[in-house]
Amino acid sequence: MSSTDPSFDDQPELLTGEAVALELRATSVVLRMAGGIIDYLVYSIATGLLVWLSLSAAAAVGVPDELTTAITIGCIVLGLVLLPAGVETVAQGKSLGRLALGDRIVRDDGGAIDFRHAVIRAFVGVFEIVFTFGGLAVVVAMLNTRAKRLGDLLAGTYSQYERVGAVSAPVYGVPVELTEWASTADVARLPDPLARRIAQFLRQAAGHLPATRERIARDLATEAALFVSPVPGGDPELFLAAVAALRRGREATALQLERARLDELRPTLAALPHGFPDRG
Repeated sequence: MSSTDPSFDDQPELLTGEAVALELRATSVVLRMAGGIIDYLVYSIATGLLVWLSLSAAAAVGVPDELTTAITIGCIVLGLVLLPAGVETVAQGKSLGRLALGDRIVRDDGGAIDFRHAVIRAFVGVFEIVFTFGGLAVVVAMLNTRAKRLGDLLAGTYSQYERVGAVSAPVYGVPVELTEWASTADVARLPDPLARRIAQFLRQAAGHLPATRERIARDLATEAALFVSPVPGGDPELFLAAVAALRRGREATALQLERARLDELRPTLAALPHGFPDRG
């Protein structure tokens, strides 16, 4: 998916400077509703307590009744706008509800929000969440692919779901096309940094754009060819996969031999000197 596509903003992908497409999962409408209920329940209770304490203090010091409305409005702005905005800014898009559900508010480009984004979201949230009991926010969120509410549309943000399971990287063997070559190939001179770069590329290959994937595979194959003998022809990515598999097998064999030597030496290393009493 190219960033020049007019619908790119609605796609759950972010294209990095290395042309790697990162999949960013937007939080569903249901989870956003649940998190919003938790957050605004807390903020509403805090606002109510703030109004009660402020009015009680005002009555105690003899503040004129004409100012009570201004005090109430100020407390509401503080509790429902500035407090949520401050929490989101300090916690980098998190809140109590989002901590519970595993999501975070981020910019459309995946970066962290600042106070400006948080204030816009909180201010609009008073109208679309508090005044309409969340109805307007739910309707707007259901009309776009990232479940954005009106405040997100105006601030340029969305809710990113972060609670995903661990992904195990697949491990492949030598490609069938290079099985015969692998029986006589020598990859022992391949430097460790280059081997790590090859392994990283193979793990991330599916996320590259086709042209970028081909270019990186060709460049890495050219570097690896200097340390591999003999060098087979064919697809550079298959060559890299075969080299990585042979390297992995070589390292596994070396670890097994080292473990076997340690097992042979363990009785000697654990034994007490001759004539030394065993006090264990």
